[in-house]
Amino acid sequence: MPSFDTVLEPDLVEVRNAVDQAMREIGTRFDFKGSSAKVEFADPGGGKRELLLWADSEFQLGQVKDLLLARMAKRGVDVRFLDFAAKPQKMGGDRLRQQVPVVAGIDAATAKRIQTAVKASKLKVQVAIQGETVRLSGAKRDDLQAAIALLRKEIAELPLGFQNFRD
Repeated sequence: MPSFDTVLEPDLVEVRNAVDQAMREIGTRFDFKGSSAKVEFADPGGGKRELLLWADSEFQLGQVKDLLLARMAKRGVDVRFLDFAAKPQKMGGDRLRQQVPVVAGIDAATAKRIQTAVKASKLKVQVAIQGETVRLSGAKRDDLQAAIALLRKEIAELPLGFQNFRD
């Protein structure tokens, strides 16, 4: 029976490369001279990864964010993997720090949305939630390809990936 897995996995090597390129550019730009602006890739454990953006002012933090997003786009990393919902935190003096989680793995609410979208479409496809992945299986490849098109349209806010397509 043909099947595939729906996943949400960023290419962490490319994320790290984009952070390194952003740090190099921050080091060479005139408007960042003498400031504490930087970007760090942090892996605190437990499978959670995040980027830490540091700056001296709100404006400079916006510049660091724009620079990082430009490097991510150039490296081919979808910027929807970054969650900028958290507010910047005030550190000592004028310094600001913003934690930006790197989204990985499909959470339970999104998995349920995927399941209901596929069931509502009346495709002859079975959906199985398996931890942080969602497996879709069906009798025909055409049904599975229609399910992929449906998921790309219905869940456009997340960069879903499709792996392990098997016949």
